[in-house]
Amino acid sequence: MEEKIKEKLRQVIDPELGIDIVSLGLIYDIRYEAGEVEIDLTLTSPGCPLAGVIDMEIKKALAELSEIKSLHIELVWDPPWTKELITEEVRAELGID
Repeated sequence: MEEKIKEKLRQVIDPELGIDIVSLGLIYDIRYEAGEVEIDLTLTSPGCPLAGVIDMEIKKALAELSEIKSLHIELVWDPPWTKELITEEVRAELGID
C-alpha cells in the first residue's frame, strides 16, 4: 500500500520548483496500517511559505484512495533536506551535481 500512496504523492507538485514532492525527496517515510496513514514530510527550508499548500494537496491526492480512513502528516526537520535527496533523474534535469 505504501507504493500506491507514493504514486499518488507524485501528483503533488511543489509550486515553486514545479517538481513532485517524491522526486524532490520531501517524503521521508510512509506508514500504512489498517486504513491509517502516517507520512513524515519535510520542506526545502523551515521558512517555506508553501507548507499549507503542500499539506492540502497531499490530502487531496490521497482522498482518491478508498483504503485510507485517516491521515496524519508530520512535518519533520531531522534530517534536514538537502539537494542530494532529489532523485538522480531530476538532479540531471535541473543540472544539479
